[in-house]
Amino acid sequence: MSTLKINIDGAIARVTLSRPEVRNAFNEAVIGDLTAAFLDLGARKELRAIVLAAEGKAFCAGADLNWMRAMAQFSWDENHEDARRLADMLWAIYHCPVPVVARVQGDVYAGGVGLVACADVVVSTANAGYCLSEAKLGLLPATIGPYVVKAMGERQARRYFTTAERFDAATAQALGLVHEVVADEAALDAKVDELTAALCVNGPHAVRACKKLVLDLAEHPLTSAMRDDTARRIADIRASHEGQAGVQSFLNKTPAPWL
Repeated sequence: MSTLKINIDGAIARVTLSRPEVRNAFNEAVIGDLTAAFLDLGARKELRAIVLAAEGKAFCAGADLNWMRAMAQFSWDENHEDARRLADMLWAIYHCPVPVVARVQGDVYAGGVGLVACADVVVSTANAGYCLSEAKLGLLPATIGPYVVKAMGERQARRYFTTAERFDAATAQALGLVHEVVADEAALDAKVDELTAALCVNGPHAVRACKKLVLDLAEHPLTSAMRDDTARRIADIRASHEGQAGVQSFLNKTPAPWL
């Protein structure tokens, strides 16, 4: 895959975002590759854990600028279809039968926070920075919203969705978005190895059944209707005057019209 590196070592697969030159930002190729990778790996009975990682100084900086430029010209229908592909990618990661461990370093913005929220276990370096930045662009974190709200809770999501504040790894841990915070990348690798080893010594069918049990018992299951609703919401706001003006201001490095 052009945007990912995939390595399988015994019972552990590693999926690494491999676009460090653009801080591992999303575009249609990344979305397609991640969807295909997790659907394929989730079907492999021999796997016991999947590590989701990224190359470079950032884990994922959200949307790729060129992708955003293209979206700014999309019709509502094109925005909806584009958002559905992103929603399907998040669904594939969240519902992957194999436990997913996120190895997080550097900046985690917008859709990158969605990736983190979809993982089953998250380990972050202490210097990682998180931000649900969509409102700064006149948009909203719709497709990632159900997963982030499940991870950090409704009350905290109200704050960070609307203020678009940057927060550190310690705060992310306190919010429930991150499980473990470690000092540096050496410690990050050690903790990820420890967690994947723990997964591998448990009953393989039991581990998968445990993950499915939690998903089934969740108070508000992520339904197909909800998935479509979130895609429609982002299509609505992307096609709106405010959304288009905000994106253009960001791309052109000019003040947003509401400032």
